[in-house]
Amino acid sequence: MKYVIILGDGMADEPIGELGNKTPLQVARTPAMDRLAQRGCSGMLQTIPAGMQPGSEIANLAVLGYDVKAVFEGRGVLEAASIGVDIAPGDLALRCNLVCIEEGKIKNHSAGHITTEEAAEIIAFLSRTMGNEMIRFYPGVSYRHLLVIGGGSKHLDCTPPHDVMGTPFRQVLVRPQNGEARKTASLLNYLIARSRSLLEEHPVNQKRKAGGKDPATCIWPWSPGYRPQMPTLQELYGIGRSAVISAVDLIQGIGVYAGMEVIKVKGATGLYDTNYEGKARATIDALRNHDLVYLHVEASDEAGHEGNPSLKVKTIENLDQRVVKPIMEACDNMEESVTIALLPDHPTPCAIRTHTRDAVPFVIYTPGREADGVIDFDEFSAQTGGYGLLSGNEFMKTLLRR
Repeated sequence: MKYVIILGDGMADEPIGELGNKTPLQVARTPAMDRLAQRGCSGMLQTIPAGMQPGSEIANLAVLGYDVKAVFEGRGVLEAASIGVDIAPGDLALRCNLVCIEEGKIKNHSAGHITTEEAAEIIAFLSRTMGNEMIRFYPGVSYRHLLVIGGGSKHLDCTPPHDVMGTPFRQVLVRPQNGEARKTASLLNYLIARSRSLLEEHPVNQKRKAGGKDPATCIWPWSPGYRPQMPTLQELYGIGRSAVISAVDLIQGIGVYAGMEVIKVKGATGLYDTNYEGKARATIDALRNHDLVYLHVEASDEAGHEGNPSLKVKTIENLDQRVVKPIMEACDNMEESVTIALLPDHPTPCAIRTHTRDAVPFVIYTPGREADGVIDFDEFSAQTGGYGLLSGNEFMKTLLRR
């Protein structure tokens, strides 16, 4: 038996008035997802352990069956692994967003979805003007980058910028959790302030403003941590070869530590213009020589962060027809049976434009296994499914029938 997990990041939501008090999943035309539900067994999955923030890093580790509280060391170190940056003992790694602050408030978490090329120019500039042996910047994709502080403390309260859009930025600056972390917190807040000054007249920003686009007004470091100690999926579950397909550094980094092959797809952007067909084809090809493939599609999450229900519906329909449908058709014709799972990692409700910790719907289809009678894939239909409510590593154990 082979396995494929199709994860629509942030796809779950809450009923929305302009959608007739239905969720985007309920409104979207999803014949392939519904067909998968009709063939399989559904349930709800609690991906966020008590006391932890509802981030994609937490949720995706949980979906893959990890004891998140035992292995999680922040988002930055995972993204470092994706871009080939080795985090030495004692180094602190943080996700480093380029954000847009307007009138003293965080307007968006992405500098208006700045391009990777523009962002690389800005990160290189910041590295020259603020970097040194102890402060190191590394470019990533679009607004997502990496900051490494030599000897920094991870005992910090850092606020994810996508959680506080519209909030005065000074209210959510970095705070130390103890006396040891005061120096690191002060340094990070200095870097935020210094980057605001340096980037105000930067040519990239001048050009973006002239074109009616949001500028990258400053950096925003968050999710601090050290190098994690994670077993591989083979060590945890006896899985042979596995692969991850995603446009997001975070998910690729999880794959690196999980012992998965990272497969990159040309034109995969992490946005709603991503190369859906390319990701589906890469998944089908990978299933021929891998035992498990983890396909991550970010588009719905970004639509949720933008608070755009109609766009979210469109991203779900794109996932259905351009990813789920061709993968199902290909798996039906493979010599070896393939179990297909579909789920979000967490909800990203359009109404609040950030993640929540609510349980998410999932479906698992295993050829030859009796279906449970659920006929639609959405947040409410899945609650009647045969698997009930799962949490922790129960999803992965259920998928693999361990």
